[in-house]
Amino acid sequence: MNLFGDKSLGSFEQWGPAPAYVFPRGYRHERWSYQQVAGVAYQFARELALREIEKGDAVLLWAPNCAEWVAAFLGCALSGVIAVPVDDASAPDFARRISRQVRTKLVLCSRERASQFEGIVTLDPANLATTIAEHPSARYRPIAIDPSDTLEIVFTSGTTAEPKGVVLSHANVAGNLEPIAAEIEKYRKYEHAVHPLRFLNLLPLSHVFGQFLGIFIPPLLGATVVFENTFNPAGIIETIHRERVSVLVAVPRLIDSLKQKIERDVEDSGLHESFTSQFKKASKQHFLRRWWTFRAIRRRFGWKFLAMISGGAALDRETEEFWHRLGYAVVQGYGLTETTSLISLNHPFHTSRGSIGKVLPGRELRLAEDGEILVRGTGVASSYWSDRERKPVSGEEGWYRTGDLGALDAQGNLFFKGRKKEVIVTPAGMNIYPQDLEAALRLQPAVRDCIVVGLERGGNAEPCAVLILRDHSAADAEKNAAEQVVARTNESLAEYQRMRSWFLWPEEDFPRSSTQKPRRNIIRDAVEAALRGRSLKNAAASPLSELIAKVTGRPIPSLDPGANLETQLGLSSLERVDLLSALEDRYQIDLSETAFAQAATVANLEKLLHGSSPQIGIAANGQPASQDPEMAQSRVEAPHRSFHYPGWTLRWPATWVRLAAHYLFTRPAVFLLGQPRVTGRENISGISGPFLVVSNHVANVDIGLIQTVLPPNIRHKIATATSGEALEALHSPAPTRNPLFKIYDRLLWVLGVTLLNLFPLPRQSGFRKSFAYAGDAVDRGYSTLVFPEGRYTEDGKVGVFRTGVGLLANNLRIPVLPMRIDGLFEVKRAGRRFTRPGRIQIRIGKPVQFQLETSPEEIARELQRVVESL
Repeated sequence: MNLFGDKSLGSFEQWGPAPAYVFPRGYRHERWSYQQVAGVAYQFARELALREIEKGDAVLLWAPNCAEWVAAFLGCALSGVIAVPVDDASAPDFARRISRQVRTKLVLCSRERASQFEGIVTLDPANLATTIAEHPSARYRPIAIDPSDTLEIVFTSGTTAEPKGVVLSHANVAGNLEPIAAEIEKYRKYEHAVHPLRFLNLLPLSHVFGQFLGIFIPPLLGATVVFENTFNPAGIIETIHRERVSVLVAVPRLIDSLKQKIERDVEDSGLHESFTSQFKKASKQHFLRRWWTFRAIRRRFGWKFLAMISGGAALDRETEEFWHRLGYAVVQGYGLTETTSLISLNHPFHTSRGSIGKVLPGRELRLAEDGEILVRGTGVASSYWSDRERKPVSGEEGWYRTGDLGALDAQGNLFFKGRKKEVIVTPAGMNIYPQDLEAALRLQPAVRDCIVVGLERGGNAEPCAVLILRDHSAADAEKNAAEQVVARTNESLAEYQRMRSWFLWPEEDFPRSSTQKPRRNIIRDAVEAALRGRSLKNAAASPLSELIAKVTGRPIPSLDPGANLETQLGLSSLERVDLLSALEDRYQIDLSETAFAQAATVANLEKLLHGSSPQIGIAANGQPASQDPEMAQSRVEAPHRSFHYPGWTLRWPATWVRLAAHYLFTRPAVFLLGQPRVTGRENISGISGPFLVVSNHVANVDIGLIQTVLPPNIRHKIATATSGEALEALHSPAPTRNPLFKIYDRLLWVLGVTLLNLFPLPRQSGFRKSFAYAGDAVDRGYSTLVFPEGRYTEDGKVGVFRTGVGLLANNLRIPVLPMRIDGLFEVKRAGRRFTRPGRIQIRIGKPVQFQLETSPEEIARELQRVVESL
């Protein structure tokens, strides 16, 4: 038995042109079919053979989730080459050490990372298909694969020790996949009703569980896998709705963040009491009734969204119950890298809430006397790879000790009790499971997050609660709140479980692994260091400083609260955009761009995080959590403006209305104004686009002029960026404005977005969504028109191009079409409405394509030079 059998990539080829992967690239989303993935996998296998990379050699995969990652992995599997996945968020030093361990022959990584591997061939995943396009994409199987041959080595140890990898064979994966495939066959006839299933996979492909839900299982169903590069709850909900996702695959923390997002939105809408009442009643309702009761929430996610699959850690019981009452299925699984991910799995139609499922066929499970989970079977890896040699994984009689503690009920459902090494043994010899204490702490409304660690006391340990509270008030008040939290929690615990010590974690979040698990050893060491009188910040680096260092590429050893983000830390405007996205992903929150734009110092950022963290929610007792009054006041002083992006303007019937309006009104008006003289049409002859069209900005009629002179294939599908603040003022007039004028303003907005396909591009904040909207428009085949100066010219000369146009060009990855309008400024300055034909001249330049490594600032300067020279 091997992973692909005699059909090579038959499971991929079977589905042909059906969509396989959707993934972000810049501001756009690429879509690959099953046939395309299989073709590139065969080409990659041929590329390996050409470079004399043979069976048993290693290829490092250090890239974000994308179709090219999958194709490279499958190409390695076909060739008997060992794939070595490295988490995309791993430090360069860690990746280099792994590369030395396995003697890498090739690395799949971005151009920016290529310098880390001197003397080793690197391929950029963004250009992989183009780089190997010369090879045939026909079926190719260069060598016979034995089931015991190594498929991949997955390194799981931290960055401080010498990396240790788990060696997984083709048989390991196939053995875990077979029982799932057999169960799927039983329900295949029902799957037709919801086909195609779409998985939003937010787990990294460098982890085996991410591979199962991203590579191995979807082809069994012909499902589409959607990858995203954000953990922002609002962004995830938007993706689920936009891509019509059926199943979310994520770690427990992210599923809990989505729960908190729903709770905050309910609170903000003033429907807290109504929701709480419905939520209580839903516990005894049929799931169809629950679907109807919470239809407003289901509408946000989309009607095709059905379930969540949680992996990587145990899901909190309260969070599982929350989604269940809303009518969604929550499926939990359990496994480790050493067991090729899955040991047990909840059946999607027969879930046992609170459990991590029943043991899958093909493996045995038993509990040791101390409750440790032992497993053996085809899924258990044969060896570790450490110090360039193999070491056994299993112990006596083939049993692998997981290091996890569990319990089984009469029906065979497995329940996770925690990590064995994390069990706290008290001086009285009693075992305390941190997860039990953490679950009790989270029932307190004041607790946003918590960890319970064991502090050494004379060879034994006692539990210490490490808390992050929702309300960051004065130090004394916060200490009193922490004391009350621990005291109330202790009342619900047995005497031997009670916590006598607690610690307030000073950062907005705990240090976490790539799968969002808290790094308990770092937290424990930091707490012990602080209790011994050493600085906590010296024991555990600030997540904020780590993020700023990652965004800027410069080391930030420590952060002074008064440090200015621009003058002292050197954050450019573009780096601020990156930092905003990084903060939202790191803390899984939604930040106001307006408030973020006003943050000048580190202290301002910390206050913003305190005020915008998931603090306003429906607690376990049904009461809303408290809110920082100072941050509430700052939100009043600097309200967040929400810009509107009407997606319906890109679809029928708006497209037909716009086409008719152009030929009935816009085009005749342009010729009445003064038929423009056009030069350079030959530069776009035979080119279909889409393009990023850039031009100097003279007057309101610029849009009509440019659309009129462009060829029909571009003219009929073009979206135009305009002043976001001005456009939003029409959509949402000031409350004091006359009601009749409000109607008039809204009518102008509707006409603008419908007939001219306008979308907002704000000057101050909110431009991330504008760029994302432009990417969505390009995905639909639309060109995008932008005036990089941001305002009308005051002297007839081309103004300075803003850096944002460089950012757009970099991330849209389409040719830039430069244009220039001459003669109109003189007509405008003279106050004329009409002029003679040919007085206005429009020049069209040659399309420009920039290399990916070109900086946005350099692109903006070059485009300004090109437009000036037309």
